[in-house]
This record gives sequence, structure tokens and C-alpha cells, in this order.
Amino acid sequence: MNLFADIRTLVLDTLTTLVADGALPAGLDFSNIAVEPPRDALHGDMATNAAMVLAKPAGTNPRAIAEALAAKLVLDDRIITADVAGPGFLNLTLADKIWRGIVPVVLAKGADFGRSSLGAGKKVNVEYVSANPTGPLHVGHTRGAVFGDALASLLDFAGYDVTREYYINDGGAQVDVLARSAYERYREACGQAPEIAEGLYPGDYLVPVGEAMKAKYGDSLLGKGEEHWLAEVREFATEQMMDLIRSDLLALGVKMDVFYSEKSLYGTGRIEAALANLDSKGLLYQGTLEAPKGKLPEDWEPREQTLFRSTLHGDDVDRPVKKSDGGWTYFAPDIAYHFDKIDRGFDELIDVFGADHGGYVKRMKAAVSALSDGRVPVDIKLTQLVRLYKDGQPFKMSKRSGTFVTLRDVVDLVGAGVTRFVMLTRKNDAPLDFDFSKVLEQSKDNPVFYVQYAYARISSVLGKARAAGIAVEQPDLVNADLSEITHPSELKLAKTLAEWPRLLEQAAKGHEPHRIAFYLFELASDFHGLWNKGHDLPELRFLQEDNWSRSAGKIALISAVSVVLSAGLGILGVTPMQEMR
Repeated sequence: MNLFADIRTLVLDTLTTLVADGALPAGLDFSNIAVEPPRDALHGDMATNAAMVLAKPAGTNPRAIAEALAAKLVLDDRIITADVAGPGFLNLTLADKIWRGIVPVVLAKGADFGRSSLGAGKKVNVEYVSANPTGPLHVGHTRGAVFGDALASLLDFAGYDVTREYYINDGGAQVDVLARSAYERYREACGQAPEIAEGLYPGDYLVPVGEAMKAKYGDSLLGKGEEHWLAEVREFATEQMMDLIRSDLLALGVKMDVFYSEKSLYGTGRIEAALANLDSKGLLYQGTLEAPKGKLPEDWEPREQTLFRSTLHGDDVDRPVKKSDGGWTYFAPDIAYHFDKIDRGFDELIDVFGADHGGYVKRMKAAVSALSDGRVPVDIKLTQLVRLYKDGQPFKMSKRSGTFVTLRDVVDLVGAGVTRFVMLTRKNDAPLDFDFSKVLEQSKDNPVFYVQYAYARISSVLGKARAAGIAVEQPDLVNADLSEITHPSELKLAKTLAEWPRLLEQAAKGHEPHRIAFYLFELASDFHGLWNKGHDLPELRFLQEDNWSRSAGKIALISAVSVVLSAGLGILGVTPMQEMR
């Protein structure tokens, strides 16, 4: 049940009646008509822009349309008032019974309340994290992992067929550096002094890899040139790092459906096939790019090379795909990888990149547009930096990573649930401050505590109600008498519940899982506000010892709140807490 969608349908049906009556011309486009909460709650429960949208095509004054629409809408028993505001906005106030009616719907549907068919089963590939397999995941990867995972869950809830995918960058020079670094730790495990030269990875996280190599190879690799061991050590070290990364992701509650190896694209004809597709469309040519101003990118050459006409698909400049010496640029396997996604039948692609990949957005969109003939959209989301603090001061650790704070460091300090929720308290493209002290603080200023505390408080009330002999299971509460849910704070809580299905669809359409975290905080705030009013107004207390039937209605209301809190936390990957310590 999406009450906003229901009232929009009422508005559209009423406009159709006005057309039939001759009050509006035929052939009007209703697609941009919206029904939303008004900017100011004092103006009513909902507002529609119908008159503003239709005035120009109808050749009519918008207020005249709004007044005609209002006169018919108030004939529906759901609408108490319909007030024209400003040049032609229409503010609607709904009957209290409509808001109370949300409660049994929530309880009947349970965790599926708000679940949508918006996606209509479309296949969506969400690629996220995709860190180089050269070390443990750091706090920046953590944000991308949480964002991508929550987005995947949100899209699944909205009716999409979602695949979670990690692209393993195991085909470039960085894995050779990993192999050489791991070999030094192998020498160390064999009792020799490691030589961590400049350019190698210095972190202690490679010590266990060296020990594992010694366990497997003994001292058979010692004293040999790298031509004898580089390929094998590269594969061994990469798999060890991926085991570490998989373990770190699981600690955060992230489970991938697919781990796709970049290396699998080489020597298999997949890169050649992707570029042949572009060539068949006249999108490859031999040319020399002008030297860009400032720092030269690594794929620029002053010599002729194979270029992709990415400017024909929205890019700023054409991009090299093959170097003058015949080797692939780093962009070529990425083109092939996305071509493979298209071949796998995905209807939509979403890539979650770190902020340092901002310059990659247009070229990747151009490639997908060209490869799919514009059929498959790709949305590239950038996650901005995470700044670490403790007690308001910049926070650093001296850890085994060598230079950065790892994902596991953060999870071990504050827990997966806290980490995930806090990472979603800002939009992905805004920097995020993560204060280890504040995220564990038990106050309203800590959103994850405030939401969890609401759920725990409701669980406590339900426990006391059970002890008093009140049936509090959701099926028992569906038919509870809600007639005494009349106080503005109680109705406000019901109204916020009613916004959940609309909020979910908006968040899914915009690929914005942070909206879920914001909504949960609002719902928790409304609940806590009602709880606090009960201290001064006994009639608002959830357990009415002198009137158990009245208690059932109030318990039904807050039980519905717990259902939505649980569903929202589930999308974010956070486990609701029955009690707070």
C-alpha cells in the first residue's frame, strides 16, 4: 500500500472526469503530476502540482484548474480539505482514519510492507569494492562496500533482480609488485632478512602470506631469479589476498554473488571481441592525442595509437585502447569487462567507485553506451573520503597495513552494524566524518543508537504487554481497535509510517540508500517524541492498565513502527537490537 500513489490515482481520475465534463481539454499529459508531502506540514498532509503542470498545455489559469480539482476531491471521503495555495498548488488534508488504516496494513504485510514491483524483475549488476588484491581493505573501501551492498539490498526490495559483483584487478603490474613483496616475506619466513625496496608493499599483512609460502614451497624458491617464481607467487599471493578480502567483507556483512577476474580477459579473445564490436561501428581509429595540460595521464603517448571515439558518446576526449607497441591500455580490459556484463543480459549496470575515479566516469559511460547501442544505462556512483576522528581529533593507527586504517580495524572497534549505519548517514558523494567516540555514544546525536534504541524500547513494551496477557503478535494486532489513536503525535507516527513505501521507491529510483537511514532516524524521532509525551500525558502511554483494549490499539501502532524499523535496518544490513546495554 502506497498511500501517496493511491491519492495520486485519485487526482488523475478526478482530472479525467474534468476532461470528460469539458472543464479541461482532451489529450493532456498527466505523467509529470506528483503527489508529495508539502514543504510545510502546517499546509496539510499532501500537495499536488497538477494545476501548475496542466495550466500551460490546457491554456487555462492554474488556480482555476486547482479550484475545479479541489471541488471534486473533497467529495471523496478520504479528503477532508483541499486548499488552493499560491499560483495554483493544491494542499490536501486526509481524514484521520486513513492514517490509522496504515497500521493494520503494515502488520498484515509484515516485513514486506513497502516492497515494490518498481524494478519489474529487471536484471541489475551492482559492482562495488573491486579493490586491487594487493592488501587488506581500508576505511575508504569500507564506505564503498557499505554503500554498494545497501544499494543492492534496496534495489532487491524494490523488485529488481540484483547481482552483487566484485571485479578483481589481478591483470596489471600491481600484482607483480605484490608477488615481489610477498617473496620478501617468504625469504623472511625462511630466516633471511627481507629487502623491502622502495615501491614494494611494506605492510605486515604480507607476513602470513610469506609463512604460507614457506609451508607450501619449503625453501625451494630461495636463491632463484624471479623468472622461476614470479608467475606462481603472483597467483598464490593474489589468492591469499582475496581470501583476506573475502573474510573482511564477511566481517562487514557483505556477500558477493560474483568475483570476476580481470586476468580471465587476457588471452581469451574477450578484449579483442569487445574492441571488434567498437570497430564494427566505426568507433576505433589510429591517431595521436594532443598532450593534455598539467600532469600527463598514464595512457597518453606522443605517438600514434588506437583510439576509441568516446566523444561521440558524451566523453570530453577520445581515449586510447591500444598503445603504439601493441599492448593494451588499462582502459581496454575495462571495456571488455563491461561488454561481458552486457552479454550476460543485464538491463542496467551500476559501478561504485572511489572518489579518485572521478575522471573515469565519462569514458566508462561512453564505452557502455557504444557497446550496447545506448540500450543499457550505467550509473557510476562515487564515494567520497572518510575522515577518521576520536573525541573530535584526527585519529590514526599504527597498524599492520603500514599506511592506512583497515576495514577490519573499524569493525573490530565499533562493530559491523554501527559501521554500516554511520557510513550511510551522508550521501555517497559528500565527505563523511567518522568519530569513533561519537558513533558509540548513547545519545540522540548518534543516529544508529537513536534508531536501535527505538526498536529496543518497543521490544521492551511488547515484552511487558505479553507478561500482562495482551496478545501482541502481529496477526493478533491486525484487528486491534485504533479508534483512540487520535493525538497529533500518534497520528504523526502513523503518517511517517505511510511514507515508507514512497520513500523506498524514491531511494531506489535515485540509487540513494542514505535516504533509508535518514527516514529511520525520522521514524525513531517520532516514536521517541511520543514516548516522552507519555510521561506528562498518561493517556498516551502504550500500556493502559485501566483499559487493555485501548492498550491493544497503541501497541498495534508501535508494533507497526518496529516492523518498518526492522525492514529498514535490514536493507542497510544492520541487525535490530532487542535490548540496549
